[in-house]
Amino acid sequence: MARDREPRGERREGRGEGRENRPRFRLDQPRAPRRKLLPDYDPEAFGRLSERIARFLGTGRFIVWMTVVIILWVVWNVSAPKELRFDQYPFIFLTLMLSLQASYAAPLILLAQNRQDDRDRVTHEQDRKQNERSIADTEYLTRELASLRMGLGEVATRDWLRSELQDLVRELEEQRALFPSESRPARDVGDR
Repeated sequence: MARDREPRGERREGRGEGRENRPRFRLDQPRAPRRKLLPDYDPEAFGRLSERIARFLGTGRFIVWMTVVIILWVVWNVSAPKELRFDQYPFIFLTLMLSLQASYAAPLILLAQNRQDDRDRVTHEQDRKQNERSIADTEYLTRELASLRMGLGEVATRDWLRSELQDLVRELEEQRALFPSESRPARDVGDR
């Protein structure tokens, strides 16, 4: 029990020793950069390079050049003097070179496709937003046209006015026919 009742100051010192050995980090200052095992590179530049390589690998020019190189390789290693041949008949070194080329070409092509997918996704999103704006604009214009048509339905048109005037002329002619004396004004002789 005596051990459990150590003074509080001693406990703090015991706990504080571990903290004093650790360096303090300030949150208002940037940390020092860590050493990296891999070199830094610009992913955007690497992506553009991979797209250029993938575009070249997908052309007829690449196939022609590849065919020419393979034919020259085989012809040289079959017909050259034995001292100058660097790859004998089973052409193991040629197979290794083609495998190496394929092992680099496949990831570069996939990287280029992923970048193209990202661009397509962004383009698709922009197209979708543009379509939404166009639909909203079209709906707004449709509502405006409907309100204008409703408003024009209440406005007197030339044809409506003509028909109303014709109806009034007909009514006046009917009144003249029914009341001939009232329809003619009386002349006042003394007013002249």
